[in-house]
Amino acid sequence: MYAHIRGTVSEIFPDRVVLEACGVGYELYCSAQTRKNLHVGDEKKLYVHFHISLSQDVMALYGFETEEERAMFRRLIGVTRVGPKLALSVLSALRVSDIAGAILTENAAAFDKVPGMGRKTAARVLLELKEKIGQDEIASAGIPQAATEGLDMRGEAIAALVSLGYDGVTAGRAVAAVGECTKVEEMITQALRTLAKRG
Repeated sequence: MYAHIRGTVSEIFPDRVVLEACGVGYELYCSAQTRKNLHVGDEKKLYVHFHISLSQDVMALYGFETEEERAMFRRLIGVTRVGPKLALSVLSALRVSDIAGAILTENAAAFDKVPGMGRKTAARVLLELKEKIGQDEIASAGIPQAATEGLDMRGEAIAALVSLGYDGVTAGRAVAAVGECTKVEEMITQALRTLAKRG
C-alpha cells in the first residue's frame, strides 16, 4: 500500500515518530536504530510497512531508514508468534547484519538482549529464517563474504566465545571478522585477538 514517505520529522516519541508530508502527519512506529538518526525538523524519507492485525483489530504504519531493515522486519513478523512489537525490539537491539549473521550461524545467544524474546522464540527465528537469508542481503547488510563460508565452524566458534562469557552479538561480530580457517580452534584464537584489540 505504501512504499515510502518523504517529509519533515515533526515529533519523536520513545517508540514512534510523526513524519509530516503534504499537510498530513503520518505516525510511524520505528526501531531505536532508525529513531536515533532522526531529528525534529529534518527532511527524511522512511520506507514503510502497513500492518493490519485482525486479532487485535489494529492498523499501524512502521517506518524504516533502510530497505534492508524493512525487509528484515517483514521476515521477522513472518515467523510464528513474532509480532511487529517484538520484531521492532529485535531491530532496536541488533543491526540487520547481526540478525542475518546470527541466523546463518545459528547463534541464539545473539538475541539474549532483546526484551521479551526467550530462547524458544530465538530458536524459532533461526529455524524459520535459515533458508530466507540470501547472498545479496548478506552483502548489503555488510557481512564479510568469509562469514558465509564454513558456517558450522563459525557457529562452533561463536558458541565457544559465548561459553567464555562474551555476549552473542559481540561473539558473532568477532567471528564474522575472521577470514577462512581450517580449524575451529584457529578461528577462536583469531576472534579472541580481535576482541582483545577492541577491548
